[in-house]
Amino acid sequence: MKNKSTTNHPDGSDVPKGHVERNGLDKKEKRDIGLNIKYSFKASVPVMAGYIVLGMGFGILLQDAGYSWLWALLMSFAIYAGSMQYVTVNLLTAGASLIATALMTLMVNIRHLFYGITMIEKYKDTGASKPYLIFALTDETFSLVCSPDLPQGVDRKLYYLFVSALNQFYWIVGSIAGALIGSALTFNTAGIDFSMTALFTVIFAEQWEKAGSHIPAICGVVISMICLVVFGASNFLIPSMIGITAAMFTGRRFLEGRMEAADPAAENAPEADAERIKNASKACAPGAPESVKGGAAHVR
Repeated sequence: MKNKSTTNHPDGSDVPKGHVERNGLDKKEKRDIGLNIKYSFKASVPVMAGYIVLGMGFGILLQDAGYSWLWALLMSFAIYAGSMQYVTVNLLTAGASLIATALMTLMVNIRHLFYGITMIEKYKDTGASKPYLIFALTDETFSLVCSPDLPQGVDRKLYYLFVSALNQFYWIVGSIAGALIGSALTFNTAGIDFSMTALFTVIFAEQWEKAGSHIPAICGVVISMICLVVFGASNFLIPSMIGITAAMFTGRRFLEGRMEAADPAAENAPEADAERIKNASKACAPGAPESVKGGAAHVR
């Protein structure tokens, strides 16, 4: 005689009543992932426009140097370093040594050290995706994930992952397309490598418009110009980054004070957040009035 607390499973076995067997994601989880992908794609559209064009430039230069689209795919998948991939084309054609390549890579990509320091707290709880997020942290990806204003329903960790993956996908597509175009058409490639400089200029202009204070940007430009004059065009990058970092750490308190003065509400934000959390805790307590519970719905 069967136990009333069990039901028949399709395979003939008994399972507890009320048990729900899950095969993959339920509808809500699929909908949430769809929302995250959609928002991440919309946020990354400007990068897509730039990466496909810049990736095509890299693919064309690589093809012009005698390397097929397969090399473009492998380099964009495994290296994924934007400006360094442009430099790699010259290193390959010049037959540079491993030591020279390593030093050049360090100089070109040393700015990523400072990006990484900024993202330590944001990436600390991202789980299994953390190694990939670190690998995929480019200049443009950093601009999208450093301080995102995410709407309700968009998961921060999924946003980081999808934006990073989409941006690399755009770059790979552009690289392959450029290599294929370069193999099919013959034209003068002079000036294509300037496209990275143009992209950085656009990013700088966008950050300038969004920034609450222009002092860090001005400081970076001034220090870079001084290092350019002192050390020359071939050696100014590392001294510039060291000088900018030292200046930012030295003037950190001053900059924070200027930003708080520009936005007085920011100074009281921690107290306001604490008050909202306190109200939410009261609403969750047994016997809390309905009016309090209703107000807690606004606490996110």
